[in-house]
Amino acid sequence: MNKQLFSGTSRLVRLNFRRDRLKMLIWVLALVATTLSVAMTFDNMYQNDAERQSMAETMKNPAMVAMVGPAYGSDDYTTGPMMGQQMMLFTALIVGIMSIMLVAGQTRADEEDGALELVRSLPTGRLANLSATFVTMLAVNLILALMTGVGLGILGISSMGWNGSLLYGACLGVAGLIFAAITAIFAQICESSRGTIGFSLMILGIFYLIRAIGDVTNDTLSYFSPLGWLSQTQVYVNNYWWPIGLGLLLSLLFALLALYLNAIRDLGAGFLPTRPGRKTASRWLTNPIGLAFRLQKTAIIAWAIGMWILGAAYGSVFGDLESFFDENAFIQQMMQTSSDLSLTEQFVSMLMSILAIIASIAVLMFILRIKGEENKNRMEHLLTRAVSRYYVVSSYLLMALLFSFVMMFLAISGLYMASQAVMDAPIAFMTFFKAGMVYLPAMLIMIGLALVLIGWLPKATSIIWLYLVYSFFVVYLGKALKIPDWMSNLTPYGWVPRLPTESFEAAPVVWLSVIGTALLVLGMIGYRRRDING
Repeated sequence: MNKQLFSGTSRLVRLNFRRDRLKMLIWVLALVATTLSVAMTFDNMYQNDAERQSMAETMKNPAMVAMVGPAYGSDDYTTGPMMGQQMMLFTALIVGIMSIMLVAGQTRADEEDGALELVRSLPTGRLANLSATFVTMLAVNLILALMTGVGLGILGISSMGWNGSLLYGACLGVAGLIFAAITAIFAQICESSRGTIGFSLMILGIFYLIRAIGDVTNDTLSYFSPLGWLSQTQVYVNNYWWPIGLGLLLSLLFALLALYLNAIRDLGAGFLPTRPGRKTASRWLTNPIGLAFRLQKTAIIAWAIGMWILGAAYGSVFGDLESFFDENAFIQQMMQTSSDLSLTEQFVSMLMSILAIIASIAVLMFILRIKGEENKNRMEHLLTRAVSRYYVVSSYLLMALLFSFVMMFLAISGLYMASQAVMDAPIAFMTFFKAGMVYLPAMLIMIGLALVLIGWLPKATSIIWLYLVYSFFVVYLGKALKIPDWMSNLTPYGWVPRLPTESFEAAPVVWLSVIGTALLVLGMIGYRRRDING
């Protein structure tokens, strides 16, 4: 290949690190700190072997396998196997999201904003920018892998040797590289950064679902997902390194495909070109609400389908979960906390908290589109018309509020329909409905916080994603890690009644709604007062 195609790559690598150094630093330090703190918590959590074995039995049930991966090392369930099974897949998903966001920002987003056109006017090669992005992501994921592996090894936990610790770090690094390469491919296929991120996250979700279904029903299916390969390493037990080599090979092939696509397309174009619209706009597009919906129609449809499928995927394991409980007297004794509820019903509250946080991702993307339109200098054109800022913000806000309900309803519907098909004694729809919809006030607060950031701190809107990751961490691992109540109470999801295992209390729901509404008002006032693109 002509070396001139890569001319200027080293300078662009330095530019990438210079402009995104804070983002990269926050991502890497947050991931490493979380991993090390969880490892130390696991090591001090259980007082004896009996407690650890009780957790091992819990992790064998199909619902947990679907969420975190297959159980291994159950005969001697020490801190190492516990860390490998319960945390690696979850952390790999976050690393994948990190790579998706960074790569999309350095490729298609720059191209969309016209920055790449400026770079290409300088003495740089056609493939220099994409090559620089690959080098940047290789360095970031290598640093993450080394810091994680060395950090876990330095902890000196007896069941977490250096071989397993370095393998754990390598798994995270490989996951980042794979999804960096996948995002680079979609950066060539799509004409917008929104499409690039959306399709990349969709592939991440598909790989997760393939692994989940395969781990529960057919192990062979798991091999069709790179996330399934990570579980096959059996970190801290057998320490198989072959999935790492397979992952590196896959990321290399994807990277070469992305470079080839980049070489044969025109700057600013994509292989999925935007379909030309109508010559005259419909009446639906003559108001901000219709425009806001039209701009995000594709994302709305994709998320709607994804939420239903996700709910159905979890519902499909309820039949196996029921059989697992029936055959396991130890688990029956350990989990029987409510005589009025089946053991399967007691898993509903945990599943609903996860589904609510995932639905919040979609809702936050809808409201943050306000800032995205500003960044592309489109909002100025809209506001020069006879339309108030309040009307514009209210349009995006109304859509976010509406689809917070819609996304949860679709996830609940998928969960209910699939569970009906596989359970001998199906759970009532209203049990699912109440357990899911009680999270709407917490989602309202997340929308309100995002709007406050848009209105008062527009350059810090990414903080909401860090807060959502923290919420997922404390909700998902709160009881397992025995996280203090005050940490759970720092997130709105921690105040939601866990139906059906807990009785419904109106006070937390009312207060969450009041606080969420106040945040919405505060955010709208801030947006009305500040400068556009300020």
